[in-house]
Amino acid sequence: MLNASTPNKRKLDFTDFDKHGFIDESEPELLHVLVGSPNSRRPSSYPGIIQHVYSGKLPNGAIMRVGHGIYAMSPAHIALQYSITHSLEETFMLVMELLGTYTLPEEATFPIARGETWSPDSDFTKDDKQGSQPDKPEVPEVNQVRYRCDPAVSIAELRALTRWAKSSRYDTFRRAVALAAPGSASPMESIQYGVFGFPMGLGGFACRSLPKGGMLLNHRIDFDHDACVMASGIPYAVCDAFIPAARFVLEYNGSDHEDASSVLHDAKRNNGLKGMGITVMIITRAQMSDIEALEAIARAIYRSAGQRFRYRINGYRNRQQNLLNALRKGVGLKAV
Repeated sequence: MLNASTPNKRKLDFTDFDKHGFIDESEPELLHVLVGSPNSRRPSSYPGIIQHVYSGKLPNGAIMRVGHGIYAMSPAHIALQYSITHSLEETFMLVMELLGTYTLPEEATFPIARGETWSPDSDFTKDDKQGSQPDKPEVPEVNQVRYRCDPAVSIAELRALTRWAKSSRYDTFRRAVALAAPGSASPMESIQYGVFGFPMGLGGFACRSLPKGGMLLNHRIDFDHDACVMASGIPYAVCDAFIPAARFVLEYNGSDHEDASSVLHDAKRNNGLKGMGITVMIITRAQMSDIEALEAIARAIYRSAGQRFRYRINGYRNRQQNLLNALRKGVGLKAV
């Protein structure tokens, strides 16, 4: 039933919604409900319920069971619906989060959904990956606030959904899935992947189109004996982004890399990578807002891969700046 769902013809029971706590007038979040026909919709005095008519057969895996007698849209199908009213860049950032090992704080979702800038409360700490709360929290750097989690969807699940979503209204979703990759560990890593991976026509540097795999996120590189010795015994490195064709690693250094122990570990790991003949490029927060600096890094990647870096479009600088800001908007960051 869940793999091949058909719309329910019964009318909505708002009393049941209230019993399960789905209706809360104090919350700003809207409740979106699918109904099988126009006749299934019911007038509601509660303004936070939006009823959508979905008379066709749902794709496999569109419905997931979340509790006894309670079913909701799967994350993949929610991303599909999200793409109808949002830009390619915003949809891409949502898909990257669903595929990645991070999730944004719940408090961030409301302003992001409204297209606003997220200003986090002081209840979150810098790079709070584990979700722990210290006794004296500090105001965080917004681009580092996230929590570690398992991926919500697989790339195979999303690609299967694109084969179902053939209508032109799902063009944005299909393009976002085609551009996305699993394995991102933070919002800024997703932005970094978008900037370096998107085609040049969309404002990116097209590194994901390089041979031998393009860009691999959080890729493990095992050290040989000499590299392990150079790394003071560290046996391998997990790299933010690895470009095999160029033997090039991109590492985004956020606030979690600023304490003394992290600096020492990064130095040892980078020595091991250099011992493997791999170039390591550290990208700082300031550089992630500097298009010219990012372009210089992209040129170095192409040189290392033996490829020619050349623009075949006009107005590429404006496209690049627009792409960067659109990706930042997808996680509630200010334009730069």
